[in-house]
Amino acid sequence: MQKEYVRSSPSNKPMLTVNHHRDYPNMYYYKNWAIVVPLANEEKDFEPFIKMINFVIDELNPGNVYFIIDSVSKDRTLELCRELSEKDSRYVTIWAPENRNVVDAYIKGLRVAYEAGHDIIIEMDAGLSHDPRAIPMFLRVLNEGNDCAFGSRFINGGSMGDSPFKRRLLSKTGTVLANILLRTRLKDMTSGFQGFHRDVVAKIINHPFKSKAHFYQTELRYLLRNHKIFEVPIHYSAPSPRVSKSAIRNSYQTLWYYFLQRIRGKSQAL
Repeated sequence: MQKEYVRSSPSNKPMLTVNHHRDYPNMYYYKNWAIVVPLANEEKDFEPFIKMINFVIDELNPGNVYFIIDSVSKDRTLELCRELSEKDSRYVTIWAPENRNVVDAYIKGLRVAYEAGHDIIIEMDAGLSHDPRAIPMFLRVLNEGNDCAFGSRFINGGSMGDSPFKRRLLSKTGTVLANILLRTRLKDMTSGFQGFHRDVVAKIINHPFKSKAHFYQTELRYLLRNHKIFEVPIHYSAPSPRVSKSAIRNSYQTLWYYFLQRIRGKSQAL
C-alpha cells in the first residue's frame, strides 16, 4: 500500500517552518542534492521566486540550483539568471539554445546535475507554480529509501489553488485516463514537481522519450512505476489555463502508444 506523508497544521494545511537547522534531522544533510529549474519568460516572478528558494536553501544547503534557459524565453529571464549566478555561486545558469521543446529542457537539467555528481536531484517549475517550501518533504522521502518522489495535488494536503477550471480539468482527466489505460495507481500523473536518486536519473537521461510537451510527466511516472515511489502533497498555482493544441495532441498520441504496447504485452519500464 502506498504511503502518503503529510505534515499538517491544526487547520489541515501543510505547514513548513524552515527557521533553524534543529527543526530538521540530519537526514536532510547527508546527501549531495541539487535543484533543476527550467525557466522561460519568468522576468515578472523571478525575484519573488528566488526569495522563496533562498528561504529553503539557506537552511538546507543544496549543492547547486541549476537554471535551464533556451530560446523560447524572450524577456530578461536569462539576464536575471546570469546576474544572480555571478553574485551567488549556488546558482548555475545553463544556456541551452539547442533545446527543441520543454522535454529537452527537463532532460538537459537532469543531465547537467547528474554529471555534476549530485546524489539527489529535485526538478521543479519556476514562476511560483511550485512552492519551494515543499522541498524538505521531498528530501525526507528520498532519504527514507524511496527511489522517486512525485508531487501530488490530489492527495491529502495538496491543492491546485488559483488554477483555472480548464487547467484543473486537464490535470485530473489526464490522471484518470493514464491510470485506466496504463494501469498506474498514482493520485497525480501530471505534476512536474519531482525528485530522484542518482541511479534513477541515469536511466531517465538516457531514455528516448516520446513526449514532446507536458505528457512527459505522465510518461515518466509510467516508465518508473516499478521503482519505490512516494507521493508528496504540493500546492500548485497555474497562472494560465493555456495548453497548446499540439501539446494535447502529443499527449493523446503518446498515451495511446503506451496503451497499445501494454495490451500487446510489450510494456516498457525504466
